[in-house]
Amino acid sequence: MTASDPKLPEHEAIYKKIRNMILFGEVLPGQGVTILGLKDAVGAGVTPVREAIRRLTAEGALEALGNRRVCVPQLSPQRIDEIYYARFALEPKMAQLAAEKITQEGITLLETLDAKVDQAIETGNIEAYLESNFRFHFALYDMAGTPILRKIVTSLWLQFGPSLRVVSGRFGTSNLPDMHSETIEALRRGDPTAAARAIEDDIQQGLDLMTQALRN
Repeated sequence: MTASDPKLPEHEAIYKKIRNMILFGEVLPGQGVTILGLKDAVGAGVTPVREAIRRLTAEGALEALGNRRVCVPQLSPQRIDEIYYARFALEPKMAQLAAEKITQEGITLLETLDAKVDQAIETGNIEAYLESNFRFHFALYDMAGTPILRKIVTSLWLQFGPSLRVVSGRFGTSNLPDMHSETIEALRRGDPTAAARAIEDDIQQGLDLMTQALRN
């Protein structure tokens, strides 16, 4: 979605555009943002940008520093542990629920999205990986039909997304989490337990990468 998407109210389109800038690492951990800076970046008015900052701060994607300054949070080891603890608790369950409801059309969609992930990894395109990986996971989670859990998980992704961008730049795409083919195979077999396990393994790969980056 972009700020010019006619299907969305302006304030929602602006929110999603700024959210995606954070989620996909255009704004790095520790980097400050201002209303005027974001206003120029997304070509929007002050009011919708201010509202987007308010929402993203409430979701944990931005952190208030005082004097009307905000920045993308830098993740401490403790914060990473908390985020991944929550991911392990929620995302495999959402995958399991999705596997119980998924249609052939849904599997085809995930195959298409996974092909984009594979292409991004093969070409070393970090930005494309971050976006296509997000699309794959949330297409799957949407099939679970759990809007409350989705909202929580979206907040978690907003918090670790910028750091994943930094880690990806350091280690390259070949080491990035990708258990999608295993997930899809479990979905084809109609095996919710295996689908949950594949997503759990995918999350573990991401945690291992983050942990390794903190040690270096």
